[in-house]
Amino acid sequence: MKLAIPKETLDGEARVAASPDSVKKLTGLGLDVTVETGAGAGANFSDDAFKEAGASIAGSAADALKDADIVFKVRGPDESELGLFKKGTMLAAIVNPYNNRERVKAYAEAGILAYAMEFMPRITRAQSMDVLSSQSNLSGYKAVIDAAATYGRALPMMMTAAGTIAPARVFVFGAGVAGLQAIATAKRMGAIVSATDVRAATAEQVNSLGADFIMVEADEGDTGETSGGYAKEMSEDYKRRQAELIASHIKKQDIVITTALIPGRPAPVLVTEEMVQSMKPGSVIVDLAVEQGGNCPLSEVGKVVEKHGVTLMGHTNVAGRLPADASSLYARNLVNFITPLIDKESKQLAIDWEDEIITGTLLTKDGAVVHPALLEGGN
Repeated sequence: MKLAIPKETLDGEARVAASPDSVKKLTGLGLDVTVETGAGAGANFSDDAFKEAGASIAGSAADALKDADIVFKVRGPDESELGLFKKGTMLAAIVNPYNNRERVKAYAEAGILAYAMEFMPRITRAQSMDVLSSQSNLSGYKAVIDAAATYGRALPMMMTAAGTIAPARVFVFGAGVAGLQAIATAKRMGAIVSATDVRAATAEQVNSLGADFIMVEADEGDTGETSGGYAKEMSEDYKRRQAELIASHIKKQDIVITTALIPGRPAPVLVTEEMVQSMKPGSVIVDLAVEQGGNCPLSEVGKVVEKHGVTLMGHTNVAGRLPADASSLYARNLVNFITPLIDKESKQLAIDWEDEIITGTLLTKDGAVVHPALLEGGN
């Protein structure tokens, strides 16, 4: 079977869906891997490195995708790319289905089997396939690095002959993968760190990293999370009480990093304009939810702006700004996803359509959209 790795076409996307190491593993499964020339340039993976790992190099996307049985991409293909796929091709990519429903319909009409890697169920055996975790981990790290580079003071306490520099205070919204990595990174850099999350169960993780957990009492019987482990939208009373607590806490902070997302919905507003106005001049807010509307309404997509004396960083594709590591981790996710789907004897796809990993990620099959979340009545 032929597996194709085309070059990403989205402006600014430097990641690639394979690494030389993943190519070795894929060819070891019996797959014929073809990589479009220059596909790995943004991540510093050369054509020669892919070739040495066992891949063929195609001169164009059309050549790479021609007769491909499986296609790995970072971003879901657009209409121009889709025309290069043959009917029945298996696609694995980060599709962003909620915001690209028409494109998902086009995948169905093209007759391809499209899998959304970001829909990977959060179960133990799928952890090594979880692209949200692998990419969010890097986003949380990069958020702190970006904030530290922009903040006009040092993060750790410094005792010098000329006097003592107080440590910076970093406040993290959301204790998921990105938030926990942000906490850990800020602590390593010497900051005083605090964090909040609607899920009470995350308090232990936050405290274990040396940060203070800030949270109001939840509504009775409400864990703050969905059955899938994601943060859920809380009651209006909870939001009011949380906003009051955050307002008193945020005015003392130097750096704020927001990571809160609710799958299939706009990002919740957590940092209001009034809160921004209360912060000290020179403070920094990094809004990792900016592409979903932002946790702060003053954030601007793809821009770094200053408002009320506070710098707001709205970088998009934050993990993609560390393309070599982001690509390597994503490529491993894909290898771990495809490995159990390849029959060891025939070297062909042998998919169990009832498997929870398949039902959780499969968007289109037999010319139709099949994922429950995208059907009538879904999110």
